[in-house]
This record gives sequence, structure tokens and C-alpha cells, in this order.
Amino acid sequence: MKPFIREYVNEQQLKTDVNKLQAKGVPKDDIYILTHDDERTGRLADSADTNTIGMKEMDFSSAVGNMFNSQGDELRNKLEEMGFSKAEAENYEEDLDDGKILLMVTNDEQVNHYLM
Repeated sequence: MKPFIREYVNEQQLKTDVNKLQAKGVPKDDIYILTHDDERTGRLADSADTNTIGMKEMDFSSAVGNMFNSQGDELRNKLEEMGFSKAEAENYEEDLDDGKILLMVTNDEQVNHYLM
């Protein structure tokens, strides 16, 4: 199943929404953040107490291949590994190029309701 995804331009709004999800019992293991920059992704994930897309979410060949890919290829691969189509991954990667932050939530069909 494809994860819930929402785009943000404001880091504080992202953190507010992550807090809402956690208050509703969504486990940290199901909440992911992705930005165009690995350092920014890590910083945001740490401060919001969420995950990044890493080795456990990707198959081995994709993870190893990402070491040799461009940043755009790596981001598209991560999005495809999370369950998005190639076209969706390309669209989201373009949004990441524009500085947006992606919040993804797996294994919870109530996310939209929680963030209303």
C-alpha cells in the first residue's frame, strides 16, 4: 500500500502535524520525512522524532546503487521504494527541488482524519 504523503514549505507546520500524529498513536516507525538535502532531512527527522528512508526501507541493490546516483536519482529511488510510481516519484522529486518537505506515513489509513 502506498503511504500517505503531504508536502510542506514550513518546518514548524510539519512538526505540528507530526505531533498530532504521534498524539493519535501513530508509531514513529511509520512516519518519514524527506527533503532534497540529506542534512536537512536528518535534522528535521531528529527534531520531529521521525524516520528517514534508509536501508531497512529499501532493497539492498537500490541502497547500494544510491551511493553512485545523482541526488535526484537517489530521491526518486527512495520514493519508488516507498510505493510510489515512477511518474509520482518524478513529480515529488521536482517538488523537493523547489525546497518542499515531504511527510510520509505508512500503515495508517486514518492519517488524513488526524490532520484535519
